[in-house]
Amino acid sequence: MRQKIIDKRRDPMGWAIYDYYYKGKAAKLKVISEDFEDDYIPVSELFRGFEQMTQIEKEALRLAEGAILDVGAGSGCHSLALKEMGKDSLAIDISPLAVEVMEDRGLNVRMVDFYDDSIVATFDTILMLMNGTGIIGGVDNMERFFSRLSKLLNPSGILYIDSSDLRYLYEDENGSFFLNIADKYYGEMEYKMKYKNIEGDWFDWLYIDIGTFSYYATKYGYNVELVVEGEHYDYLAKVTRAGE
Repeated sequence: MRQKIIDKRRDPMGWAIYDYYYKGKAAKLKVISEDFEDDYIPVSELFRGFEQMTQIEKEALRLAEGAILDVGAGSGCHSLALKEMGKDSLAIDISPLAVEVMEDRGLNVRMVDFYDDSIVATFDTILMLMNGTGIIGGVDNMERFFSRLSKLLNPSGILYIDSSDLRYLYEDENGSFFLNIADKYYGEMEYKMKYKNIEGDWFDWLYIDIGTFSYYATKYGYNVELVVEGEHYDYLAKVTRAGE
């Protein structure tokens, strides 16, 4: 899993964020996968304001309250929007360059891994956006994820997390859905990024349908509620402790 502090020499996204913030422009940020064609992230989108965000992001930010943890904060666009709404948040990321940019943007930020026990505070709201389930890495990591969540979330706290159901990649023209059930879960992906001549390490990333996510959440003592459905198989989920 890509949950460790990143070496600056192998941090393509961090350098893209750094260049765009300090130089006003950035080269293309390439996303590489062995299963699909290369894709590119427009770096300017990492600095979008509230009005440029998706419906899913806007709703999560509106619903966030109390002590808020913004996980995988990147350039800090979500925490900045929260600050403009008069809400306090702690942004965390594993990229030293991204953390430097967020500090310069006046945000409360720490360079720390979500799974690092050095975070001893608890939160009323935890936000994991821009395919927040990616941080789980794979379905085999669900127990670890929910165990860590239990240490960070207040008893009546809420996790707002988004993801996408990738089943559309396996549908034919008639809507039939073909998968090899002996293979890994179809939303488990492996990626790496490249920016200029800086290439990162491969990392696991999970997209998950809400039914499967709910199944695992229930197994580990949580409830999942659909909040918003996006335009392309994406969704925002509300996750709370069972019985709350």
